[in-house]
Amino acid sequence: MTPYTLTPDLLLRAYASGIFPMAEARDDPRLFWVDPPLRGVMPLDSFHISRSLRRQILRMPCQVTFDRDFTGVVAGCADRAETWINAQIVDLCNKLHAQGHAHSVEVWDGETLVGGSYGIAIGGVYFAESMFSRSTDASKIALAYLIDRLRAGGFVLMDTQFLTDHLTSLGGVELARRTYHQRLARALDVRADFHRQGPVPPPQDVVQRNSQISKRA
Repeated sequence: MTPYTLTPDLLLRAYASGIFPMAEARDDPRLFWVDPPLRGVMPLDSFHISRSLRRQILRMPCQVTFDRDFTGVVAGCADRAETWINAQIVDLCNKLHAQGHAHSVEVWDGETLVGGSYGIAIGGVYFAESMFSRSTDASKIALAYLIDRLRAGGFVLMDTQFLTDHLTSLGGVELARRTYHQRLARALDVRADFHRQGPVPPPQDVVQRNSQISKRA
C-alpha cells in the first residue's frame, strides 16, 4: 500500500513503467500497485463490431463527445457497488485531464450522460481505465468511437488492464507480462495525438471504418 500521496507526474511515470494503482474500495484511502501476469489489451486493428452494434450506432438518438464532461465520466465509472476508484484516483485523474494527459468519451441522451469511458494517453499508448453504461450498449458505442479516434491519432497500443468477458467479445486479448512490457516500451516512443482526428465523425463513418477493421481481422 502507498504510504504517501501520489502526484500526477509520478502516476504518469508509473504507467510508463507498466504498473497502475488501485484501491480496495471507494472509501479506502490507500492505493496499491498492480502489474498483472496477464495484461488485457484491445488490438486497434481487430476490434469486433457486431451487426447489432452497427445498427445501434447508425440509428442511435444519442450524441457522442470527447472531453466534454471528464469529471462526470469518472463519477459514472465509480458509481457502482464495488469500485477500485477512490477519492485520490479521482483527484489525480482530474489533474491529468487538466494537463491534457487524460481523456474521456461521453455518450449523451439529450442532456443526460448515459455512458462513457476515460483513460490516459502517453506516447502511442492509451491506458483505458474504466467505462460505464446507463443505457443499452452505451459503453460499446463509446468504445467504438474511442478506437476510431485512437487509430486516427496514431496510437498503437490500447491497454485495458484486465480482460473481461465484455472486452473479449469485442476483440480484447491477453498478453503475458513480459510481452506487454516489450510492446509498451516500443509504443511509448510513438508520437500520437488524441485530438488529431478533429471533430467527432458522423456515425456512418465510424461504423464503416470499424466494419472494415472487423472484416480484415
